[in-house]
Amino acid sequence: MYPTLEYRRTSHRKPEPLLKGIDSFVHAAIGVYRRRGGVLDELRGEAEKIDALESSFKDLTDHSLREKLLEFRQNFRGHAKPSEETVRAALAAVREAASRQTGLHPYLEQLMGALALFRGYLAEMATGEGKTLTAGLAATLLGWAGHPCHVVTVNDYLVQRDAEWLKPLYHFAGLRVGFVTSKLNPEERRKAYGCDVTYTTSKEVLADFLRDRIMVGILQNPTRRLIRRMLIGRTQPGDGLVMRGLHTAIIDEADSVLIDEAVTPLIISTPRKNDALREVVQCGHELVGGLERDRHYHTNHRYQEIEFTSAGLQHLEEQCSKLPGFWRGAERRRELVRQSLVAREFFLLGKQYVISEGKVVIVDEFTGRPMPQRSWRQGLHQAIEAKEGIEITDPTETIARLSFQRFFRLYERLSGMTGTAREAAAEFWQIYRLPVTTIPTHKPCVRVHLPDRVFANDDAKWNALVEDIVQTHSTGRPILIGTRSVAASEKLGRMLQERGLAFRLLNAVRHQEEAQIVAEAGQRGKITIATNMAGRGTDIKLEAGVAELGGLHVIATERHESGRVDRQLFGRSARQGDPGSAQAFVSAEDELLRRYLNPSWRRWLKRSVDQNSLGNRWLSVSAFGRAQKLAQRLAFRQRSNVLRMDNWLDEALSFAGPDAA
Repeated sequence: MYPTLEYRRTSHRKPEPLLKGIDSFVHAAIGVYRRRGGVLDELRGEAEKIDALESSFKDLTDHSLREKLLEFRQNFRGHAKPSEETVRAALAAVREAASRQTGLHPYLEQLMGALALFRGYLAEMATGEGKTLTAGLAATLLGWAGHPCHVVTVNDYLVQRDAEWLKPLYHFAGLRVGFVTSKLNPEERRKAYGCDVTYTTSKEVLADFLRDRIMVGILQNPTRRLIRRMLIGRTQPGDGLVMRGLHTAIIDEADSVLIDEAVTPLIISTPRKNDALREVVQCGHELVGGLERDRHYHTNHRYQEIEFTSAGLQHLEEQCSKLPGFWRGAERRRELVRQSLVAREFFLLGKQYVISEGKVVIVDEFTGRPMPQRSWRQGLHQAIEAKEGIEITDPTETIARLSFQRFFRLYERLSGMTGTAREAAAEFWQIYRLPVTTIPTHKPCVRVHLPDRVFANDDAKWNALVEDIVQTHSTGRPILIGTRSVAASEKLGRMLQERGLAFRLLNAVRHQEEAQIVAEAGQRGKITIATNMAGRGTDIKLEAGVAELGGLHVIATERHESGRVDRQLFGRSARQGDPGSAQAFVSAEDELLRRYLNPSWRRWLKRSVDQNSLGNRWLSVSAFGRAQKLAQRLAFRQRSNVLRMDNWLDEALSFAGPDAA
């Protein structure tokens, strides 16, 4: 074992704490400068120079081109920062190799995107603009440096698909590529991480990082491991590590990974027998059966909090006087009953979770995907099981946990891609030091954004939505309908069935054929209903003749808490210059308004819509815009608080002290 190799196996950057005061102001100003419009002009100028080098490599034989690529690999590996001239020539050669090995010739905008990734930017590229190939160009240059290069995407299907599709390019350029999915065993993972470029998901790479940390234990400092190896001379715990350090990461769908899922901790845990908790949770569920909202307690939907009234506290005291001593403590019983009320009021079947094979399965709020390996903490998961009347599972004991926000700040070199980044540009810079640049589309976008259709209540909205689907379907145009929850997608499915319409449904319960369902959504007459997952990473290509009908029509059944999610959904249509349209159907009873807007605003909007007032469209735009801003502000505050807590733990518990450096 070489000492340098031993050091790299657990190496990562120690993230800097959030800046405060004047330092924070100056840092924000630097971020504004880094994402200035002139950056795009520089990238275009560089891409045009690369394009001009095409003739230098186009006439080479495969053997000669491969020799050139291997020369570049040697050059990149021997220099910490290759010259701009070398980077341009290398990218021109990789472009030619990509054309021959994949059959796709990277165009100018993809070269701009690859340069942005290589320079550490977050590149905003619209849906259908070829982000997979763009990442492959950049990963080739970064993989030549000899450091681990992780390409992180959103699910196992895309991980394996992208790695296998680009494998000929990487091999031609003298690189080894591997992928890590949930099905791989430790030895297969070790082999994949040993490659120059490794494709994986955020969940898998973070879980492997935590498992490696657990394995080395107190020997996180590589010097200690080397000394102990020399003194004892036998196999050490660190010999089972699967990773070889954190250095470079390219993150696909970066807004989902770095913003939406940022504060979600990944937890390594083990089941812990606790019969007492099961009994307490069941008893708490029975107690809340006699409590009435607004009489015994009030709900705060924005913060998901429960506040007991004096009548509620009196009722609990009377009921608990008959129970064992555990329930006699006033504060303790309030917390236990409050947990059961939170499970009843704020965690709903078909929204936050589904029941699969007799178990509660959490649904990712932002992607709509099931997360069978996760559970809520502090008895909440058991409270939901009691509410649903299914077997109450044992709680788990946390062995290790880390937020995605904290984890990705450990990489030495970070870049990413997404279709929607502008709205969170300031946060990407503040938290991750990632400047955002928007890469133009290869062809002009001709998507038609139709005005939102606003209704006073949900029933009117859903009925009008179905009528609109029926009318559009009669023209032969394909339709993609995005819903916020499993329950909403199932409801719409039942309504379409009643009208005799065939459709494909994609949600956390019905997700086995996700990529195929989404890929076929552009066929003539197709109706596709999908939760937020909507097949991110899968192109929707129009069938012949569909463009003449107007292309894919996308409908949002609600506005989301983040405007980025709305843009992602609408971006599924009108890719690569295709025609297409998008429209949202909203009502004054939508969850976004109920949770984040003052009741007086909702009443005002409802009255305006009922009376068909002249300014109801303006009022609707203002109401939903205000609600989204409040939701995004609250979410940002939560992410900042988690980051501050991480920093506090660093200082108080030495999580990333010298042993982790």
